[in-house]
Amino acid sequence: MGIINVTPDSFSDGGLYLSTQQAIAHARNLIDEGADILDIGGESARPGSQQVSTEEELKRVIPVLEALADTGIPISIDTSKPEVMKHAIAAGAFMINDVNALRSPGALETVAQSNHVQLCLMHMQGTPQTMQANPQYHNIVHEVKDFLQQRIQAAAAAGISKDRLVIDPGFGFGKTLQHNFTLLNQLDQLTTLGVPLLAGLSRKSMLGAITGNNVDHRIHESIAAALLAVTKGAKIVRVHDVKVSKEALAIYNAMKNCAAQKINLTASNRNRQHHSN
Repeated sequence: MGIINVTPDSFSDGGLYLSTQQAIAHARNLIDEGADILDIGGESARPGSQQVSTEEELKRVIPVLEALADTGIPISIDTSKPEVMKHAIAAGAFMINDVNALRSPGALETVAQSNHVQLCLMHMQGTPQTMQANPQYHNIVHEVKDFLQQRIQAAAAAGISKDRLVIDPGFGFGKTLQHNFTLLNQLDQLTTLGVPLLAGLSRKSMLGAITGNNVDHRIHESIAAALLAVTKGAKIVRVHDVKVSKEALAIYNAMKNCAAQKINLTASNRNRQHHSN
C-alpha cells in the first residue's frame, strides 16, 4: 500500500503533494514502482495534528481519487469522517482506512450501506492530539487485540461481513517505544482474529529512536520493519517507499517459495519411495 498524503503537516512528507496535480503525479509514480493499493489521506493523524473541516478534506482527496479511477489500482481513503467516507465510496474507493476504527457517530452506518467497500479498523489510544501524552497499558498485545475484536463485532452488528475487514494495530498511535516493539514482536497473535492484518511502520519515530536517523533517512529501517511485520503475519504493508519495499519482499517471497518447493519435493520423493516399496 503506497501512501499519498495530500496534507501540509504529515510527519514525513507533509506539503510535498498538497496540490491535486502533485498528488496525482506522486500516485502514478507509486503505481510505476509497483504499488498494489494506494492510500490517499487529506488529514494528518500525526501526534499533535489539528483536525481539518470536512469540506477541506473532501477538496483534497476526492479530485485525486477521481483522477486515479482509470488506473485499475484499488484506492483507499484514509479518513475518520462519515461524510468523506460517503463521497469517497460514491467516487469509487476500494477501501476506507479509519484510524478511529469507525467509532465516529454515523461511520458504521455509512459504510454498512455499501456491500463491497473494504474497511480497515485501526487501534489508537486517545486522539491524534492526545495519544502520545502518556500512553498506558497493562498488556499492550491483549488490549489491542481485545479492542480490534470489539470493533469486528461492532461491524458485524451493523451488518458488515467479516470478509470486508482488515485490522491495523496502529503502531505509533498512543504507544511508547516499548509498546510498539512488543506489539511488533507479538504481531502474530492478532492473526487469530481471522481478518487480514495491515502494518504501518514506514519512517515512524520508533525506527528513528533506534538508529538515530531523522524521518527523511529511515528507508532501511522501514524495509526491515516491513519484512519483520510480514514474517509475523501482516498481509499488507503501508509504505512511503514502494519500489525498495517491493524488492525486499520479492526476495523474502522467493525464499519462502523455494522452501515450500523443497518441502513439496521431499514429500513427493517419500511418496514415490513408499509406493515402490
